Amino acid sequence: MREKIHILLADDHAVVRQGFKMILAAQSDMEIVGEAGNGREALDLAGQLQPDVIVMDVAMPELNGIEATRRIADVSPRSRVLALSMHKDSVYVREILRAGARGYLLKDSIASDLLAAVRAIARGEGYLSPGVSDAVLNDYRRHVTDPIDLLTSREREVLQMIAEGKTNKDIATVLNLSVYTVDAHRGRIMEKLNVHSVTDLVRFAVRCGLVD
Repeated sequence: MREKIHILLADDHAVVRQGFKMILAAQSDMEIVGEAGNGREALDLAGQLQPDVIVMDVAMPELNGIEATRRIADVSPRSRVLALSMHKDSVYVREILRAGARGYLLKDSIASDLLAAVRAIARGEGYLSPGVSDAVLNDYRRHVTDPIDLLTSREREVLQMIAEGKTNKDIATVLNLSVYTVDAHRGRIMEKLNVHSVTDLVRFAVRCGLVD
């Protein structure tokens, strides 16, 4: 990476840009290489300047920050986007992260958060404002269905034992069930997980951390 972090600021409010510029330009390891007032300008400048970090407002006229972020990968693949927003709403966070942003910073954050976010993103790490972390986690839990959650507690227990190499008879003995009941559990587990062999079951159990 270059000695200084080259930054492009994209926000449709000149006053906001000015404020960020003062904070960032005062740092010895940062340099503002361009400013954009909308997503289209941001895209053009990203292509010309190839900045390390683009501080991108989510809501801008003509081309919003989400769409601009999506397109930046084509014009400046090495640039990393730090999204800026007043919204803590998980919808905004989810959409811009899906578009390729590496971080999400709330506009009411303190200066040290902005600096930490820019440096983290320049290093290739991610950054989320503490104020949106809860929204992101809750959103993730709502939208990502882990197949293991489809299984009942007993089915997870049976799955673990199958993965450990125990036979239906062994499992029946340990759980005090009939062999037929264990077999029925096995069938339901395979159906729910959409797998067709014991090998696949073992792989799934390893992936989920049920067995080493």
